[in-house]
Amino acid sequence: MQTVDRPLEPTKKAIVVGASSGIGAALVRDLSARGYRVAALARREAELDAVCADADNATAYVHDVTDYEVVPELFQQIVRDLGGLDVIVYNAGVQPQVAADEYDFEKDHQMIAVNLLGAMAWLNQAAQRFDRTKGGSIAAVSSVAGDRGRSAFPGYHTSKGALSVYMESLRNRLAKRGANITTIKPGFVDTPLLENADKTFWVISAADAARQIVNAIEAGKQTVYVPGRWRWVMLIIQHIPSFIFRRMSI
Repeated sequence: MQTVDRPLEPTKKAIVVGASSGIGAALVRDLSARGYRVAALARREAELDAVCADADNATAYVHDVTDYEVVPELFQQIVRDLGGLDVIVYNAGVQPQVAADEYDFEKDHQMIAVNLLGAMAWLNQAAQRFDRTKGGSIAAVSSVAGDRGRSAFPGYHTSKGALSVYMESLRNRLAKRGANITTIKPGFVDTPLLENADKTFWVISAADAARQIVNAIEAGKQTVYVPGRWRWVMLIIQHIPSFIFRRMSI
């Protein structure tokens, strides 16, 4: 992949957490193509190495996001390796299949541990740094699934809804400090998670999603639906009265 030549501009540095496949892998490639130096993190070493081999100036760091204790030291090591930090994107997420009559705490725990607590462990570190340096961009991949409590995946909807609230809180804390916080809410993207969806429409590629995400981060957007037309769909869904919504299979 050919990088963009910007000899008069300083090299920007980015961290992508959850980078071994899907949107995360596409983010590594997109950021690299734009001239960023990228630290790519994921627990699947072989897949992560393949992603980094396909991108210029990307370095792999094998990491399980539920290993919270190592995050502070690893974050500092990566920032030293990169020579600074401009952008961090938390993309790690899991969504195990859940039957309509299944109430499995272990699955719920896994989704909260990865989708929410892992994000808080990593993004708290970035927030502390950007609060001190008065600049930088934090982004997290939430979901349209977090905008309401639908019946299909209670744990998943909860994890993404809580992630969106956490990002709003970071935004309200750090906006006055010069940092930008972007919450990304994709619809259907052609990734392995799509296997759990009963019905799909407006499916976009991971590369297209990554392009829109990086554009949003660089433009300093706050909350972005990917693709943008999901904003209007979710606006309608958010305003359906509860007594009607619970009878709908959406």
